[in-house]
Amino acid sequence: MILHDHLSDKLKSLNKKGNVIKLFVCGPTVYDEPHLGHIKTYITFDVLAKYLRHKGYSVFFLENITDIDDKIINRAMETDQNPLELSSLYFQKFIEAMKFAKIDSVNFYAPATEHIKEIIRQIKILERRGYTYKLPDGIYYRVWMDRNYGILSGQKADKLEQGKRATVSDFKEDTRDFVLWKFQKTEKEPAWMSPWGMGRPGWHIEDTAISGKYFGNHYDIHGAGTDLLFPHHESELSIMSSLKGNSRVVDFWIYSGLLKINGTKMSKSENNFITVKEISEKYSSETVRMAFLSNNYASETDFSESLLEEAKKNVEYINRAYMLLSGVRGKGKKLEYGNLFKAIDREMEKDLNTRSSVAGLLEVCSMIYKNIDNMDETDANLLKTRIDEIDSYLGILVRESTVLSKKSIEELVKLRENLRKERKYEYSDVLRNALQESGVIIEDGQGKSGWHYELR
Repeated sequence: MILHDHLSDKLKSLNKKGNVIKLFVCGPTVYDEPHLGHIKTYITFDVLAKYLRHKGYSVFFLENITDIDDKIINRAMETDQNPLELSSLYFQKFIEAMKFAKIDSVNFYAPATEHIKEIIRQIKILERRGYTYKLPDGIYYRVWMDRNYGILSGQKADKLEQGKRATVSDFKEDTRDFVLWKFQKTEKEPAWMSPWGMGRPGWHIEDTAISGKYFGNHYDIHGAGTDLLFPHHESELSIMSSLKGNSRVVDFWIYSGLLKINGTKMSKSENNFITVKEISEKYSSETVRMAFLSNNYASETDFSESLLEEAKKNVEYINRAYMLLSGVRGKGKKLEYGNLFKAIDREMEKDLNTRSSVAGLLEVCSMIYKNIDNMDETDANLLKTRIDEIDSYLGILVRESTVLSKKSIEELVKLRENLRKERKYEYSDVLRNALQESGVIIEDGQGKSGWHYELR
């Protein structure tokens, strides 16, 4: 498999001596409702992890959670809440959003507040090596000591500007320097004891401490949305390089393109975001996944109702074709479809090209519709198996009903087929309507019926 590495700006082969892949993705700062911009990024890495597992790799997918930050503290003050209780609430909402989007490949979510010891340890190492200095508001990192700072984002040293997240101080040695440990300002702020006094971690050091604890000083893939490239990842790379002694700490830096609305990045800071809760009231998990998988993961995507409506049509098209295969019985025309599935896999191998893979799957479904009335049962079963394999990483098949199990549905569909054969159409119609009320749609063919879940 080849993947685009942002640091080298090259497509590189994923050459692994063993089969274990360490994947780290930057999680959210949990102070508000999760939105579609989050979902787009995390669907990208969910598909990547699942596809790698499909190919036989053992993937350890680690994602941090920033559960202490200025934004959390400020929101807690605005709403008269405890900051840690606030972040805990929105962490749970984030987990619910991940479940809605069928993002279930993460092995471990690692909150920053549960890794204070590791954060302090890294700061102490940096301190011993001369990378830190103390100011009235915290402990800072000396960027000038890293001659390669800017290599990831491609920015020249004299044009680099400090990111919005970092504490701005008039006394900093260099405007690029960022805070590693923030001193407690008031008793209302959550704080932990450290060698430098009560305080809390800076943003960038959280991720390096967490990835360092579980992965050591080298791992395979670091992912996020492109909005985190600078200053966050640039500063992470600098910290990791300073700790290790060289910049070969991550093999692949991979970025998901931004989600935009009316040409502007969808974000909380712009107050133009659409929450996962809002979208879930109108569209299914599968439709949302399809909307993003129909584009290249690295490309920017403009949000619109038409994007979701087109995705909904494609999800319906694929699910109907898949369920029609369940109604195929007996002998029929043998089909040639092996090359279609090989093409889908080739596209996934090319830097996770889900756009072409989805197009290939739609082509498979077109073949199913054209041949469903004269298809061999063996072919139908094999097609279902191959589509199941693809869905194991794309996640666009509707897999469950809130009322009936799959086995119960198939038994009722078979009963209805028998009623139709006996020309008891009144009873078969009653059964069809009852199934529809349970969210199951029947598709009648010539002497046989398929079914699929009702889609949103």
